[in-house]
Amino acid sequence: MSMLHPEFETLSQTEIRRLQDNLWRHQWEYVRSQSEFYKRKLGNLADNANVFLEDLEKLPFTDKDELRISQESSYPYGDYAACDLDKVTRVQITSGTTGKPLILANTRDDLSWISRVGGRAFYASGLRPGDRVVHCLNYCLWTGGLTDHLNLEATGASVVPFGVGNVDKLLDTILDLGINAISCTPSYPALLEQRLEQRGLEPKDLGLKLALFGGEAGLDDVNFRSKLENTWGFAVRNANYGMSEVMSILASQTTTSNDLCFHASDAVFVELIDANGVSLPVVEGNTGELVCTHLRKECQPLIRYRTRDLITVTQSEPSASGRTSWRFRVVGRTDDMFNVRGINVFPSAIQEAIRQHIDISTGEFRIQLIGKGPWDYISLKVEAARSLKKTEWKVAALSLEQSIKKVTGASAKVTLIPADTLPRTAGKTQLIERI
Repeated sequence: MSMLHPEFETLSQTEIRRLQDNLWRHQWEYVRSQSEFYKRKLGNLADNANVFLEDLEKLPFTDKDELRISQESSYPYGDYAACDLDKVTRVQITSGTTGKPLILANTRDDLSWISRVGGRAFYASGLRPGDRVVHCLNYCLWTGGLTDHLNLEATGASVVPFGVGNVDKLLDTILDLGINAISCTPSYPALLEQRLEQRGLEPKDLGLKLALFGGEAGLDDVNFRSKLENTWGFAVRNANYGMSEVMSILASQTTTSNDLCFHASDAVFVELIDANGVSLPVVEGNTGELVCTHLRKECQPLIRYRTRDLITVTQSEPSASGRTSWRFRVVGRTDDMFNVRGINVFPSAIQEAIRQHIDISTGEFRIQLIGKGPWDYISLKVEAARSLKKTEWKVAALSLEQSIKKVTGASAKVTLIPADTLPRTAGKTQLIERI
């Protein structure tokens, strides 16, 4: 067994729960006495010392809008910050993909646990001491930059802090330093492919053996992964699932599973809830929204935080890697969902349908939502494959529409556009254009 923390990663579920119960006793006492936000929010409940993990469903949820309001009224960290402000070691912001960014503040202990769990995730995805990994996420304020750089270092690998932009310099750096791994978004390699073609090089000429992706959906799509692996010659991993306000990384794909393995049970307690907010057991087959409660957090602790991510638990028994944690797949986001003639549609489902057709599309697309909805059909711009003749576009568009209908249940109107038309970025790609 190859694990970064085998003493924890092989604990039985009973042992993990015992650890969580002990951590929560201390965390609950800390939050109810130190966080003005939760004193106010919980009211008389905050006076009860005997709130256990099995009692959490009696407490109200916390959502992102509440945190924004808290920060606006008690700038900059919000009154949900529970520590002395002179203990804040690092300040960053969220990506702001769903509204005004949150200001993130962490103490040294907070950062230590973020790095511990993040390193565990990257290690499970295959990064090892002796590897050289170039980190190509934005270092300017986002946790994906500096924080995930330190998470990469926690594996024992050598990390090259490249960031975004200057593609020619990046390609030269990979070749000059003998880099064998890359950390970036899954859409970033397409940008590199364009520059490599201009230089008369093939992606495999770079010698990369491992790609650690994060920030975008779709990496459990076998066709998309296979296309990347065949083009680049590297192993593809979704190594970076999380949300900055909870913890930089919560889960990753491992070398033995296409599903995400949850790595943070010694720092975060997880619930699933259905559409009515009712708690569901975290067991194989259940689908619900991921709700997170910190078990270790000094500066900005959260209780029953609604992530808006819908997940399906795929396995709760020990995996082939020996890890005992549960595995899951992300279905979509409740705040990205839109309605087409009574059908709830997620961008991730559309992505799955399009990426089944790597012969007719690059896989890049944008959903165009005109007006307020609900809508009669899904309007899409989809890039044609580079090898697809324009005379074949009409038939190809029909094939994509049929595939989307089969996967989502909703009708679609596809407009094909030339390959490389849509922008490739090093950050998160926004799949919905609201017009």
